[in-house]
Amino acid sequence: MSASSAPGSSAPALIPLSQLSVGATATVREFPKTGTAFVRLREMGLLVGTAITLVRTAPLGDPLEIKVRGYHLTLRKTEAEHVLVSVVSSAA
Repeated sequence: MSASSAPGSSAPALIPLSQLSVGATATVREFPKTGTAFVRLREMGLLVGTAITLVRTAPLGDPLEIKVRGYHLTLRKTEAEHVLVSVVSSAA
């Protein structure tokens, strides 16, 4: 997995979902293909190309609540660190 795009390329920079700002919208770009937690998240609609919004985080930053396909999911920070996203719009 690439943590960011190469200098001079037009591809958007990739960041872990865990680093997204509250209120920001992003598109899922890379996602682990193994592990029961990740299989479960894919079954709930968290797929490459899906738009997500970070709704809020707990006081210590774990867990995170995201909005995906019209419903809310809660992810552990350790899970969110493995999902790479490209920011579409920053928090207002």
